[in-house]
Amino acid sequence: MDLALLRTFVTVHRAGSFTRAAALLGLSQPAVTSQIRTLEQQLGRPLFLRQARGVTPTTIGDELAHKAAPHLDALVEIAETGLDDESSLRSLHLAGPPEFTAERALPALIELTGEDGQGFALRASFGTAEETLEGLAAGHHDLAISTARPRGPLLTATPLCDEEHVLVAAPRWADQIGAEKPHRRAAHALEDIPVVEVHESLPFVSRYWASVYDSRPAAPGTVIVPDLRAVLACAVAGAGLAVLPRYLCASALERGDVVALHDPPVPPLRTYFLVVRTGTLAMPHIARAHEWLLRTACGWA
Repeated sequence: MDLALLRTFVTVHRAGSFTRAAALLGLSQPAVTSQIRTLEQQLGRPLFLRQARGVTPTTIGDELAHKAAPHLDALVEIAETGLDDESSLRSLHLAGPPEFTAERALPALIELTGEDGQGFALRASFGTAEETLEGLAAGHHDLAISTARPRGPLLTATPLCDEEHVLVAAPRWADQIGAEKPHRRAAHALEDIPVVEVHESLPFVSRYWASVYDSRPAAPGTVIVPDLRAVLACAVAGAGLAVLPRYLCASALERGDVVALHDPPVPPLRTYFLVVRTGTLAMPHIARAHEWLLRTACGWA
């Protein structure tokens, strides 16, 4: 069986579309279609069901992808690394949200880098959950951290940890809204405080309001910055209230730079998932990083 045909097949399987696969492979769409048709003729079975938007693998297509993909990935890595450079390290490509990846995942994985015979070189990229999972499916990453659980058999997700969200602001805002106890403070008491968020849609504040107050926030975003670390800095500076992961604002809370404006009996949580392409945990460096992150996450709570 032609390895080039298998490579095209796996790319289509991961991309879910002849068009996207053609872009990833640097081929024309007719060339990709022709290669898949040739492989289907060789096997005597259809590998994909054509739909209006993309393709869906048949049972045989899924089975072939799960068997072939890890071996093709290994061959690509050998080709990229080279056989004559024994000192070169295998690379682990990690993707995830910028704040969590920078503050949690990367410091943990640094212990696994190096030339101890089992270490690897580490490459990281940041993105949204959708971007991260698409990149993983397309083979651009080895391991992804996502707040969305992927569907389908191509990607395998394992719960990594839960993230507690805290409603915070600079102390002057707590003083301004009065002495009502944080665990009893109602949503209407917070309506006049500006909001600091990562997006105009107020994803963190809206999720908090829905979970704790069963309502929508009244105030619009006053400061919008696309990084939770910048959101924290703006909150410390007095720009307004923000909803932040506890791990990110714990030190600021301890120093008194910000205070919790509400202390609900059941705080809102968000789950992170550790995601790989199905079958790639057979590769030692991916399996080691995967296991290490799961073990380290037990101490993050």
